[in-house]
Amino acid sequence: MEPLVSTWLSGLDGIPTQAQNVNQQHYAASLMKVPVAIAAYRLRDRGLLSLDEPIAVHTDFDSAVAGARFEMSREEDQDPETWEAIGSALPLADLVRRSLTVSGNLAVNLVLERVGLEEVAAVLADAGVTPMTTVARGIEDAPAREAGLQNLVTANDMGKLLTKLASGRLLSPESTAELEGILVAQEYRDAIPLGVPEDAVVGNKTGWVDGVRHDMAIIRPAQGDPQVMVVLTTGLDDDESEFRISEVARYLWSTL
Repeated sequence: MEPLVSTWLSGLDGIPTQAQNVNQQHYAASLMKVPVAIAAYRLRDRGLLSLDEPIAVHTDFDSAVAGARFEMSREEDQDPETWEAIGSALPLADLVRRSLTVSGNLAVNLVLERVGLEEVAAVLADAGVTPMTTVARGIEDAPAREAGLQNLVTANDMGKLLTKLASGRLLSPESTAELEGILVAQEYRDAIPLGVPEDAVVGNKTGWVDGVRHDMAIIRPAQGDPQVMVVLTTGLDDDESEFRISEVARYLWSTL
């Protein structure tokens, strides 16, 4: 399969100034964690949950396939802190943060279990994404994967999601600021953040599995208007994909 690179760059109006292969589908990997987090904050805004709510930490979940269950593997996660809390409880806010800043897989499944797939679908609908982007299951949901349920994204749709988030059209002002602040605390900074000015405030979310490397970001430069950038890659060499993404980001920024 030929490598596929999709790019999006726009201001907060959501009108792209640079775009390539924006309607090509990619496996979402951890990018799905962003609409899950937005769903939690939306429920908080509506008074339907508290981010201080304690969530029991466990590793077995109901599948998106009715009647099936699946067990998660610690080896597939890069978030040891949540795993060390098995058998106890963590605040929902901590799980949202860890799902984004360290891309915790167990953390996001616990958040998704609390908010539900329907609420995540509502986030995507309100962001105006196309049917080509779906969050159909949790991480490591093997029964759902085998049934053909996949989490998929396009650069066009992730651009829409981030522009709506950054411009305050999905959440209250308080929740918008809090969630963007979590993205700014992202620990994986070797892709888009390396390709934009050092003095820019960048809130990004990466995603990766074998053969797939993504990054998407809200970029607030010291001078000039805020921008949203999305770079999705499928089929690149894993060892150099972050460098490739940072180079693409540098080029896209140079066009402004």
